[in-house]
Amino acid sequence: MNREDFAAGYEFQLDDFQVRALDAIDAGQSVLVAAPTGSGKTLVAEYAVAKALDEGHKAFYTTPLKALSNQKYGDLVRRHGRNRVGLLTGDNAINGDAPAVVMTTEVLRNMIYAGSPALDGLRYVVLDEVHYLQDQYRGPVWEEVIIHAPPTLDLVCLSATVSNAEEFAEWIETVRGTTTAIIEERRPVELNHLYLVGDRDSEQLHLLPTFVDGRPNPEAARLDSRSVRGPQAARYARARGRLHTPRRTDVVERLDDENMLPAIYFIFSRAACDDAVRQCLDAGLRLTTAEERQAIRAIAEAKVETIADADLRVLEYTRWLTGLEAGFAAHHAGMVPPFKEAVEACFSAGLVKVVFATETLALGINMPARSVVIEKLSKFTGERHEFLTPGEYTQLTGRAGRRGIDDVGYAVVLWSPFVPFDQVAGLASTRTYALSSSFRPTYNMACNLVRRYPADTAHHLLNLSFAQYRADRDIVKLETQLERSARMVAQYRAEAECELGDVAEYRRLLREVEAGGPLRAPARAEVSESLARRRPGDILLLPGGKSGGRVAVLSVSTRRGGDVKLTALTPERRRISLTARDFPAPPSPAGHIDLPTPYAPHNHAFQRQVASALAAAALRTETPDRGPDRRGPEPASILEQHPSARCPDLARHLRALERAERTEKDVRRLERRIRGRTESLARQFDRVLRVLGAWGYVDGWSLTDTGEQLSRIYHECDLLISEALRAGLLDDLDPAAVAGFASCFVYEARGTGPAPAAWFPSAKVKRRWTDLERLVRDLNDAEEEAGLPLTRSPDCGFFALAYGWAAGEELAEVIADEDMTGGDFVRNVKQLIDLLRQIGDLQSVEAATAKSARDAADRLYRGVVAASSVVAADS
Repeated sequence: MNREDFAAGYEFQLDDFQVRALDAIDAGQSVLVAAPTGSGKTLVAEYAVAKALDEGHKAFYTTPLKALSNQKYGDLVRRHGRNRVGLLTGDNAINGDAPAVVMTTEVLRNMIYAGSPALDGLRYVVLDEVHYLQDQYRGPVWEEVIIHAPPTLDLVCLSATVSNAEEFAEWIETVRGTTTAIIEERRPVELNHLYLVGDRDSEQLHLLPTFVDGRPNPEAARLDSRSVRGPQAARYARARGRLHTPRRTDVVERLDDENMLPAIYFIFSRAACDDAVRQCLDAGLRLTTAEERQAIRAIAEAKVETIADADLRVLEYTRWLTGLEAGFAAHHAGMVPPFKEAVEACFSAGLVKVVFATETLALGINMPARSVVIEKLSKFTGERHEFLTPGEYTQLTGRAGRRGIDDVGYAVVLWSPFVPFDQVAGLASTRTYALSSSFRPTYNMACNLVRRYPADTAHHLLNLSFAQYRADRDIVKLETQLERSARMVAQYRAEAECELGDVAEYRRLLREVEAGGPLRAPARAEVSESLARRRPGDILLLPGGKSGGRVAVLSVSTRRGGDVKLTALTPERRRISLTARDFPAPPSPAGHIDLPTPYAPHNHAFQRQVASALAAAALRTETPDRGPDRRGPEPASILEQHPSARCPDLARHLRALERAERTEKDVRRLERRIRGRTESLARQFDRVLRVLGAWGYVDGWSLTDTGEQLSRIYHECDLLISEALRAGLLDDLDPAAVAGFASCFVYEARGTGPAPAAWFPSAKVKRRWTDLERLVRDLNDAEEEAGLPLTRSPDCGFFALAYGWAAGEELAEVIADEDMTGGDFVRNVKQLIDLLRQIGDLQSVEAATAKSARDAADRLYRGVVAASSVVAADS
């Protein structure tokens, strides 16, 4: 790959961190690039893709979001051409056999578990937004990919700036081999932190720098000190205290006056984002020219051209377009994708000047701004209000400052009666954002581990997780050493193989000869048996061995492995140890003496008496006739006659055998150390296996038919879905009812309010729902007993909508009386389609049920849902 030609395709010179990352890729290493948003780390991934294509290999580019995958697909198509780039998400399958394919991370994980042939020839895998692995629900997928991906490929991991990037890179290196950490903390555009305060004694908002000479601004601190804090803050705020949170319209006007637009204005509420646009319109604000409004309308109409007019009316298209043309837009998950894509396109083109967004915009999508405004430093999580973490603040403000356009970016925090200035300054100055792991064994993961690996390997792979690495960094290193040592043993054993004979047997004979007591291989056991029959006081004759003559046996002991050891005394009162190696043949006693009492072999007087008795016995007896020579052939004869003696590579075989045995000792040592460590993930995996065994999914270390089925269900409710299928809860239902019933696994109501009344199309379906509720209770009981996280209970709140949409009802009929945004409806239907397609592809499901699932998926994929799944033609 010609780096100069590659760099020529960019409008800026490569930064030092980019050059170092490209050097690592060229050196055949995996690389982790941790850098601020907008710094250009994506260039590193694009180089890996270009290098793979240039060298005739393949590259996969993975992202956590379908929208981000679509955007990156468009980028790569423009760079390499439509024929060389593909896209695989839950919505689209475009040119999946292309050498460069963009996909969601789950798609790659599923390929790896399935052993897909698409992995053949894969050279690079890009893991964009790799810090997503700490996501509670989807994060484990990133670790599964890193651990299980073929060892022949290199990873290119792109991450936000995290404080433990080195630790993360070290973990990747222990799992996959040499990995270079490229850490860039410098932003390409300087960031100024500002504090915006409303003051009823002032005609203008106070726009103050958060820091002066690197320290919290004392002027801002003095101004803030005039406010009331603590439990009485709300009461004083209602009593119209002096300071107040600036109004959204005032903030927009001030940013416009200061030439600080375009801006992303973060409000952690969908409804509040929509309200902000209405407030700007009601105030008569307009930030666009006639030409810009014309361009905005053209972009919007192109994005929604496949949505029916009736559906656009339901989605309040006209009101949305009015705000867009005025230069304002909301951006949140409640909007349908074509609306969001239009907002992104208009903002990126500089046409829309202010986007009111929830925090979902902070992830991935390329929408830099001159300024970022944060209305509140706390957000509601669905259960409680939580203060922003330093990592979240960094992620949000990372969009401020457009490279090549702005000399400086602005991060503006609004005054709040509940957050003192010193806390604002502390958050803005904190750079500690440690990447953590959310990895845990799931039922599907367990089935795939059982299906693909032996038990010890599966436990070993769990110990390689980043979660285990952080809990006990040593165990990952030990597991990696164990894996390498085991590979070396196999390699050395293979090198020790000799086609002519058994090298181990040859080496054993050779050692016996070198010890001075050559034996035929079978004679060792006979000698040991003879030694075991000896008793203290027996006199033995050594054939020119350790004492050169007679010895008296003092004791007989059996060591580990069955070897027998004699302790004997020579006439010179020297205590010696004897084993089978010291005798060419089973020894016969040459006499017997009575040992002195008390028995004290270390006592000098005792030894003198034994030596005297031994000498007297020698005078009384002559050397017995030892009969024919039982030593067998001479040593040279034994070795020369061995088949391996004729091997020209005998010396190499012997060296390999020695290395294998030394390394096997290392393996046993490492195994003992690992067993002594805490294996929390492995124990949790064993608890998962116990549940699977009790429910009939595994038998020993094998999958049952239902286990095979579960290994192909990728969903947070995987085991519950499999049980529902096994119980026949989806059998004999029409496609619309199948869609409705399956939606219970996908849908999860937002908020904590009371659930709406359940609706079912028939008494039969209602009974099935009752059976499902009983099933999840039984499963939760088993999980609680096993100490596992409980499977989420199904939610029938989307049943009526899924049923109606699959039955052909119009969008207005489906969501007219429901508290459901268009974006939520589309997202839930897309997730439902993905699950139905999985069920339809399962070989173990009744044929009629599988067909109903496929038909339901096809019926759901229409109208605004289909329009929200289309990749723009200009991508």
